Amino acid sequence: MRLKIATVGEPVLRRDTQELSKEQILSPSIQDLIEHMRETLRDAPGVGLAAPQIGQSLRLAVIEDSADYHKTLTESDLKERGRTEVPFHVIVNPGIESRGAAIATFFEGCLSLPGFTALVPREKEVRVRCLDHRGEPRIIDASGWYARILQHEIDHLNRTMYIDRMDSRSFSSLDNYTRHWKDRPPQSSISQ
Repeated sequence: MRLKIATVGEPVLRRDTQELSKEQILSPSIQDLIEHMRETLRDAPGVGLAAPQIGQSLRLAVIEDSADYHKTLTESDLKERGRTEVPFHVIVNPGIESRGAAIATFFEGCLSLPGFTALVPREKEVRVRCLDHRGEPRIIDASGWYARILQHEIDHLNRTMYIDRMDSRSFSSLDNYTRHWKDRPPQSSISQ
């Protein structure tokens, strides 16, 4: 079942989220929610979906960066972004920490703000401590685009959206991004 995705301005995107216990994670209702979120993510399509985006104030997100999404990118683009395939998985009650001082700035979008994009600076490497879909502890060391996805989704769980972190001068419709900035270095879009 595809779930309705909340869009920017809906209060649920700015509410506090509650942690889930292992028992709650294993409950039929949360397991069903995870499956519905997977279907919604793939149907959208997107690389991450946090529970607040589907109206649930829970510290839960699903992530998947399928190789199918890489087909429109050049090898150079994939390498520059550090983008590799990320299998479907669930993060629950995540905590995040930086693993270095390096920052990368790329255009980023969001299923809750369809049709727009902006340059967003993000840590290049992060460590996430969370529970998985079985309520088991997990540590994820991520870099590149995977680190960006994790930061984006965890931001949603912390009442933050990419528009709170973006370089506002780079905010653009997807049509204008494709027309004017897609094939240019990210920094050129804010210097002109």
